[in-house]
Amino acid sequence: MSKWNLVIDVEKCNGCFNCFIACKDEHVGNAFPGYSAEQPLHGHKWIDIKTVERGQTPMLDLTYLPTMCNHCDDAPCVKAGKGAVRKREDGIVLFDPERTRDRKDLVASCPYGAIWWNEQERVPQTWFFDAHLLDRGWKQPRCVQACGLGAMRSMKVEDDEMQRVVREESLEVLKPELGTKPRVYYRNLYHVQRCFIGGTVIAEANGVQDAVKNARVVLSKDGKVVGETLSDPYGDFSIDGLPPTSGTYAVEVSAPGYKAEKRDAVLGESRYLGVMQLKKA
Repeated sequence: MSKWNLVIDVEKCNGCFNCFIACKDEHVGNAFPGYSAEQPLHGHKWIDIKTVERGQTPMLDLTYLPTMCNHCDDAPCVKAGKGAVRKREDGIVLFDPERTRDRKDLVASCPYGAIWWNEQERVPQTWFFDAHLLDRGWKQPRCVQACGLGAMRSMKVEDDEMQRVVREESLEVLKPELGTKPRVYYRNLYHVQRCFIGGTVIAEANGVQDAVKNARVVLSKDGKVVGETLSDPYGDFSIDGLPPTSGTYAVEVSAPGYKAEKRDAVLGESRYLGVMQLKKA
């Protein structure tokens, strides 16, 4: 059977919050019997846009990470709900607004922090994929509809087809070590989970120090090359996708007519090495 999935490209997300606002517009003040009580005006972030910063001034990478209920195939909330929370055949996890009343314990069942407690209605709530709209024939939830940059897309496909997409697009899920089998996938998640090493290459020419374009940068670890790049017109370079707290790397910068400049870098979090000045050979 075809099941719903959500794919988010964090590289395309610019933090406009349209998905968050669309969710509020749909659910604040609106109750949908059988699906959910109305969402409170304040306090709830069924779609939560987290900000992730990497690096140091002047080389910073700012990423926006939309998070929500992952509609896991092995969902802890379904197990804890004992019938009050169910996994539909189309992959959507749904909290029964009547049977979950006074079940505040369910909030803590989600390892992703995606369940919110509605004090007024005395029910736990989460983003339920706008199932009330999909069941009426809508092709996508409101958050996807509101995303003007194409950072979100929903897919209703067979599991085999979804796994093909996962492989071809190198999609990842949050906290895969939990084994919950989320149906919310991310593209370019290295902006959140990985680190970079960067710097700026300059050299002196005719008595003036200037940026070096197309300087070759080689990054090695334990004698093996793990990354290569060229400096941009401003002399800046960055090699990304490195595991955090992964130890010491060797950085070598070279350009025609100049001696190679070498530097070691111990990687905890993303690092800006500062200026690397090349000298005439």
